[in-house]
Amino acid sequence: MEASVTPHRPRTERLFVQRFSSTPRGARLARRLAVHQLHVWGIPYRSDVSDTAALLVAELAANAATHGRVPGRDFELLLGMDAAGPERIGRLRIEVTDTRGECRPPGPGEVVKPPPGSGGGHGLVLVEALADRWAVLERVPGKTVAVELDLLY
Repeated sequence: MEASVTPHRPRTERLFVQRFSSTPRGARLARRLAVHQLHVWGIPYRSDVSDTAALLVAELAANAATHGRVPGRDFELLLGMDAAGPERIGRLRIEVTDTRGECRPPGPGEVVKPPPGSGGGHGLVLVEALADRWAVLERVPGKTVAVELDLLY
């Protein structure tokens, strides 16, 4: 796994952006709409990519709704996909942005596995394990956690 993502969004063939309320319900809706959008783009429900993306969106959206929540402000989900070409593999980019900048999560290589029985804190461990690349990016106000998955066709 590489430690970071492209600091800017690569040129994409497909783009989906939606804001959600910073609540558990908003996080669930983000996951469901992400999986639906991937299906529309040709990544079938219950495929490896769809299931991995669903887990990543669920963790990042839950973190945004829990730790990045600012009353009265939403979080944003961005999906971007570029298809494979003759000289490169395709890429799926997932970004979750919240407006709470002072609560910054650890970045790639900084995530510490929580102790057994802690009951929480495994979200970014999962992100680090599943994403091909990921990073925490500055945003004013707030921050963006961006992950990339390579699409092998």
